[in-house]
Parts: sequence; structure tokens; C-alpha cells
Amino acid sequence: MTLAETYRLATDIGGTFTDIVLERGETRFTTKVLTTPHAPEEAVVEGTRIVLAEAGIGFADLAVFVHGTTLATNAVIERKGARTALVATDGFRDVIEIADEGRYDQYDIFIDKPRQLIERKLRFTVPERIDVMGKVWLPLDEAALRKVAKELKKLRVEAVAVAFIHSYANGAHEVRAGEILAQELPGVSITLSSEVCPEMREYERTSTAIANAYVQPLMAGYLGRLKARFAAEGYAKPIHLMTSGGSLATLETAARFPIRLVESGPAGGAILAAHVAAERAEDKVLSFDMGGTTAKICLIHDATPYKARTFEVDRQSRFMKGSGLPVRIPVIEMVEIGAGGGSIARVDSLKRITVGPDSAASVPGPACYGRGGAAPTVTDADVALGRIDPARFAGGAITLYPDKSDAALDAAVGKPLALKIAMAAHGVAEIVDENMANAARVHAVERGVVVGDHTMVAFGGAAPLHAARLAEKLGISRIVIPADAGVGSAVGFLRAPAAYELVHSKFMRLDRFDAKEASKLLAGMSKEATSLAKAAAGGRTLTETRTAFMRYTGQGHEIAVGLPNRALTEKDVALMRAEFEAGYRRLFARHIPGAAIEVLSWALLVTTDTARPAALAKARRKDGPKPLGTRPVFDAKSGRTVKVPVVDRATMTPGATVAGPAIIVEAGTSTFVTASFDAQLDAGHGLLLTAKAAEAATSVKPAKAAATGRPAKPAKAAATGKPAKPAKATATGKPAKPAKAAATGKPAKPAKAVTATGPAATAKRAKPAKPAKGQ
Repeated sequence: MTLAETYRLATDIGGTFTDIVLERGETRFTTKVLTTPHAPEEAVVEGTRIVLAEAGIGFADLAVFVHGTTLATNAVIERKGARTALVATDGFRDVIEIADEGRYDQYDIFIDKPRQLIERKLRFTVPERIDVMGKVWLPLDEAALRKVAKELKKLRVEAVAVAFIHSYANGAHEVRAGEILAQELPGVSITLSSEVCPEMREYERTSTAIANAYVQPLMAGYLGRLKARFAAEGYAKPIHLMTSGGSLATLETAARFPIRLVESGPAGGAILAAHVAAERAEDKVLSFDMGGTTAKICLIHDATPYKARTFEVDRQSRFMKGSGLPVRIPVIEMVEIGAGGGSIARVDSLKRITVGPDSAASVPGPACYGRGGAAPTVTDADVALGRIDPARFAGGAITLYPDKSDAALDAAVGKPLALKIAMAAHGVAEIVDENMANAARVHAVERGVVVGDHTMVAFGGAAPLHAARLAEKLGISRIVIPADAGVGSAVGFLRAPAAYELVHSKFMRLDRFDAKEASKLLAGMSKEATSLAKAAAGGRTLTETRTAFMRYTGQGHEIAVGLPNRALTEKDVALMRAEFEAGYRRLFARHIPGAAIEVLSWALLVTTDTARPAALAKARRKDGPKPLGTRPVFDAKSGRTVKVPVVDRATMTPGATVAGPAIIVEAGTSTFVTASFDAQLDAGHGLLLTAKAAEAATSVKPAKAAATGRPAKPAKAAATGKPAKPAKATATGKPAKPAKAAATGKPAKPAKAVTATGPAATAKRAKPAKPAKGQ
């Protein structure tokens, strides 16, 4: 029996909902249950029982269990981790306060720097010193360390991070310190920076070690309880965890390095979006994941998500690099903002509507849940606008109370701004959509790409409701809503490879290259990464990729250069220089001939092979199914409520087309198709939303002069508001004739510009179309 023929389970714990997916071949069972913050494993077990009952199997019948969670992220953001202490080298007590000596906003004298996870009274130092090349200049003072350990015991710390200067070059002092602390502080979690992040840059390495220590007791306890609960239910196979880099790790590895789980849930969504892109041959994709608490945006090119080596947790300023706590781990690069279904809306002192970043979460939840929540949220706005059918929310598992949404919106937004409830709800929706559009624009600019050139892949419980309006704001003309989009991240977990990546700093100049030392380092990294990846691979074939991070001597940043998977020789120096210079030219259009080059860090990735999915056939267009009925939806453009057809996605077959505006409902989410888009079910059962203007532009016919002499109407503008191009030449190859002059002999007036559709109050009016030649 192949892996695809077995039952595979994936669970994703979010701030509001816990998503469950059970797959066997092409058959899939899904459900969403409210997250249980006091004991997250309870929701996982409850949801798993539901899908197993639907499939008619038990826990013992499962072959694979993949789990992802935002618990580590939330613990850092909410400061709910362990009481943690830092042990550093003498003179380096305040590394995390000094940081990189920069200010993320140099013109704001009132900036709020991120609050550190360890207060100063819990930071200690001991005499020891190792230099940048790993040479011991001052031995570790073990007596001083034991004295510190006694003080930590009095302070009742639950975790300790050890971060000595230059320990990435030689971790012997940290290893010995870990042994002593384990003897003196039994039961206390110990994190060594040389293990969790053996890289140079003292601030980032210390911050990463602290964050790992801070969440380790919480995550180790939770993962232990989860394993015990599943074992009690009859599941005896390994549990795999989704990591922030988009790969799977064993439960034991995750408990040792829980900081690698910081973005595990969103990483699954990026993996799904990459899979969707590969199936549909989409070269440029913008992944849009909006759940109950946050929204995540990720760029994916050639079916591969952009990746990074550093991530910031708990940013004080939404788009300001340096305003959060740096964590140096392999991570899928994405921007995350507090814009989810549970994000709370309010009016600030300047009479502006603001949304988030705080969330109502699952307890008490949005006002419409009827669980005690009084503050209006994005979900309440969607309910008040008519976009959510209360009877079908979460597959009917959660009862909604629209009157509570109306009351909360009126009290917090409507009355303070003298707005009717519907317009207050529209204001909340517009603000959250603009917040997400801003995040996408900034992320695209940082990467030097044009966001409007991308196809959007939208998933998560709230994303399909907001995708079309977000696309209008960004000038995107194609949106894919994959099957079971409401639990998209969990679906992505089941498509992730088992892998482990190590990065190790060891300084080496190419003109003094020590091939033997470099090969020894890479061989050790290969052995460690292979053992960790093999534990999660389940017998699948492993491949290895080696990389050197290089720069010109004295520069501040590096670029990645591929290395051969073998022992290096002196002859490889020329190859490494050539590869570096080629990469440098790709980035900066030139290189510096003859300049000295140095290697700062070495990376090694061991991963299972992941086959690229076969391309989907094009579905033949046909009429969609008969609507279930209509729903009253507020239209801001006209200022009134209009009846919008409601279509059950389950009744659509490949090729079925639904014209917007429409609401397409399913168990895990609903898709709001605005008047600017049409929706069609493709061959992969994904909903493809195409801007009507884009469709018209691809099928425009030669312009025929009317008998009156008036020119043919131009195709409707795209979401950007720009007019369509003039009609192409006729089948004869000659250009279309200009419109005939009227009886007065004067040339016909140019056609009026068509503005973008949708309620965008900020959209600029399009310029008038230029008259055709000869007019």
C-alpha cells in the first residue's frame, strides 16, 4: 500500500479555530472546531474524532499525523512563556537591549522598542572568553557558574538560555555550562545558543536562544500531552510537526527546538499555495491566508515560496523592520498582520475606524458567537453586510446571532461616527482590506516585484470573503480559491517534505581557503541533519543541498552560493568565486573583479523528494447550478441592500460558471464574488475568479461603426481603473476603420473612460481614452 492509499491526518491550531483534515487518496474529510486555549490538545482530539467518525475508522487506522500550531508565536506575543533567565559572557549582559544600536524609525522620538522576554534582573554573566576563530582566551569559571545557578534556583526560573560570545565558533564552554546547570537545576529547561543558532551576529543569536528557552517548557508540555492523548486513543505511530521553513520534523526535535514552530501554521498555507500554483502553471502567485486572528501574505515564484533566514516576532510597528524580536531560523518569508475574522474594530481619538491587531479569538469570540463577546469584529462586519449566512457558518456547527453583530457595530462604530449599521460594517471591512492591501504592497516593493502581475491564491476561513475586494485594490485579475480553502494550511501540511536544515557560521576567506576544514564542518552538519530528517521521512528517499553564504570582505550582507555535495578541494575556490560573482551580477548588474571574498556561514538541507504535481487540464466553460436562493447584501456603491444569489459549491462541477455578484458557500468558508469578477470551477475543483474586464480584454471583437457613426464601446476597465486598449485589427489584417463623422462633419468624440468597479472610494478616475487614428 502506498502512502497516498493510507489515512493521513493533519491538524492546525489557530487563535480562533482548530482545523482538521483527513485524507486518503482523493477522498478528504474536514472540520473546524473552536480552539481550547486552556488545553489546545482537547480541540485537536475533538476534531479528530469527528472526521474519523465520518470516515468510519479509528485512531489506530491512521498512518500519518502532521501537526502545526501558532502556540509558540502566541506565547511570545502575549508574553505567556516560562520564567526565563539568561547566562552570558561577562560584559554582555545587555546584548538584547543594545541590539544593533539602530532605531527602526529614526525620526520618531517616542518609538516603542520591543519588550524583551527576559527582564534585566534575570540576566547573569560569568567569566569566560572565546575568540572569533574559536580559540579559548579565558576558561569558563565553573565556580562562578554554580553560584549563578544557586541564585537562579532561588528565583524559581523555569528555563535558562546560555549565550556566550563567539560560541558558534566553539561551543565547548556552552556545552559544559549546560551540564553544570542541568546538575544544579533539575527539571529546568536549558537552551544553548550554539545548538539552536550556531551563527554569528550576537544579538540575533542571543535573541533566538532566549525565545527558544522561553517557549520550551510550554511547547514540551503541550506536545507531551498531545502524544499521550493520541496514544490513549490508540494511535501509536510518530507525530510530525510542521516547521516555519515549510518542512516536517519529529515531535522530539520540535520539543528540543520549539522556536522552529513559530510560523508552522502559516508555512503550511504557503506550501498549499505553491502546490496550487504548480498544478495551474502559475509562475507568479501571491498567497493570501486570512484566519480568525491574523492575515498572512507570501510571494511564490516558480511554485517555490520565498524563504528567509531571519524572522521578527511581535513587531511594534506593522511594516517597520527592526521593531520586533529577531529569531534566526529557516523560515518561509511572509508578512503577517493582525487582520483576521476575530480582529476587533473600534473608533480612535481622531474619529478613525481602526481594526486589530488584538483579536476576540475563540473566547469570548466575535459578538455574533453569543459567547460573551461585546466588541465588534471583522466577522461581525461580514455578518452585518450579509456576506455570511448564519445558518451555514462553520458547516452549521456554530450558531450566529446577527442582532448581536448589529448591536456591537452600532455601539462601537455607528453611533460615534453617526453612521448607519450597514455603513459602519462597510467601513470596518474596507479598513481591514486596505490594511492587508498595504501589507501586500510593501512586501512586493521590498522584493522588487509588481503585485498586480500575480495570481492570488486565497485560503483560510476568512480569506475567500475578502479576496475579491483585496484583488480590486491591488489590481489583481485572477484569484484561485482551492478546494477546502477554509482548512487550507492543514491541507498544505500533507504536502510538505520531511526535512531539516542546519546553518553554521565559520569564517573563511577564499584566498586562504581551508578545504579540509570546510569539508569536515559540512560532513558533521550532513550527519546531524540526515539523522533528524530521516526520523521524519518514513523511509522516503533523502536529497542533500549545500550552500555557502558569501560576501565581499567588509560588506554587511551575504548572498547564497550553491556547493557540490562532496568533499571540497582547493580547485573549488575558482568555482565558488565564479558562482558568487554571477549571483552578485544578478542582484546588482555588476561585480568587483579581483576583490577579496569571504564565507561567513555554511548551510545544509536534507529533504525528501517532493514530486511536482501534474498540470491540470482546462475545464470547459458551462452554466453554473441553480442558486439555493438569494441573500440581502449591502452594496456601498449604491448605498442600498441588493439581493445576491447564493450557490452551493458542492453542486458545481468543473467548468461551471457563476457571474458576480454572488456568494458561493461551503462547509469551511464562503466566497464573496464581487460584481467585478466571475467564478468558474476548474479541473482541480478550485474556484477561479477572473476579473470581468480581463475576460473582456481577451475576447474583444473588432470595433464596428454603428449606423449612427458612433464608435463601439470600449471593453470595461480592469480593477486598476485603466481603460482597455483599442480594438485590434480585423481578420483582413487591416486596422479597424475609424468611426464615421456625424452629419456635421466633425470627428466623433472619444469614448468616455470606464472607472474601476467596486466601492473603492479612493480609486482614481481613469483618464479619457485617446481617439482612434484618423478621428
